[in-house]
Amino acid sequence: MERVVDFLNSVAGNRPYLLNLWFSAVILLTLWLVRTIIVRIIIRRSNDIRTRYIWQKALTYIVTLSGLFLIIRIWFSGNIQSLYTFFGFLSAGVAIALKDILTNVAGWIFIMWARPLDIGDRIQIGSFAGDVVDKSIFHLSLMEIGNWVDADQSTGRVIKVPNSFLFSEAFANYSKGFQYIWDEIAVLITFESNWQKAKELLSNIAHKHSEHLSKTAEKKVKEASHRYLIYYSKLTPIVYTSVKDCGILLTIRYLCEPRRRRGNQEGIWEDILKAFAESDDIDFAYPTTRFYNNISEGKPGTKPQDESENT
Repeated sequence: MERVVDFLNSVAGNRPYLLNLWFSAVILLTLWLVRTIIVRIIIRRSNDIRTRYIWQKALTYIVTLSGLFLIIRIWFSGNIQSLYTFFGFLSAGVAIALKDILTNVAGWIFIMWARPLDIGDRIQIGSFAGDVVDKSIFHLSLMEIGNWVDADQSTGRVIKVPNSFLFSEAFANYSKGFQYIWDEIAVLITFESNWQKAKELLSNIAHKHSEHLSKTAEKKVKEASHRYLIYYSKLTPIVYTSVKDCGILLTIRYLCEPRRRRGNQEGIWEDILKAFAESDDIDFAYPTTRFYNNISEGKPGTKPQDESENT
C-alpha cells in the first residue's frame, strides 16, 4: 500500500507526466466523438447497409491509426532516438513471437491493396466457401455455403478464415473474372426409352432456362480475356449422351449464376418431370434386377439359331 501511495505522489508531482495523460485522454475522447457523430450522420442519410458498413470500417481504421500516431508523438516527442531504439527491439521480438498474426496482417494489407475480393463476393479458400460479410485485420468472415447443404446454399454459420490463408491455400472468387459457373444435371433413362426424343426435350428445357445468359456470358468472357487466358468455344446449353449400367445417361450442361444454382436446378427438374410425364415412351431408370430373354426380346440378328435348322 505504501508503494502505491508513493507512486501516486510521484505522479502528482510530475507535471509533464500529468500533461501527457491529459492530452492523451483529450485526443481519445475527441476522436471517439468525431467518429460517433460521422457514423450517426451517415446512418441518417443513407439506407444502404453496404455504404454504412464501409464508412464504419474506414472510420475505425482512421481513428485508431490517428490516435496511435498522436499519442506516440506526445509521449516520445522529446526523445526520438529512444523511440527508434524501442521500436527496433519491439519489432524484432514481435516478428519472432507473433509470426502468424503478422502473416494475417500482411494478408489484410494484400486484400486492401490488390483487392482480390470485396464485401459480398462469393469465394472459396481451401476447404472454406461462402459470401464475404466482413474484412478485418486478422481474418475474413464468411457466411458459409455448402457443407451439409446442397447446391451451394447458405448454412447460416459465419466462419472466420485467417487472412494468411490467401498465401497458403487455393483461392477462388466466384464474383470476379468470368462471374458464371457451369452446372450439370444428370438424367438417367431406361434403355427402352426413346433417348433421342428425351435428349431433344432436355435440350429445349436447358435453352429455356439458360440461353438468355449466353450473350451476357460472351461479353464477360471477352472482358476477362484481357486479364486471363479464358476461352470457350460454346456458351449455349448442351446435352451429352453416355451409357451407364442402369440405362442411358443424358447430362445437361448449362451456365448459371453462382447464387442461383439451386433455383435453376429446381426449375429445370420441374420441367423435366412434366415433360417425361407426358411422354409414354420415356421412363426414368434406377438400379433394378431384371431377367432378359434373348429369344423373345433380342434383335433378330442376335438371337441364337435353332439347332434343327443346322441339321
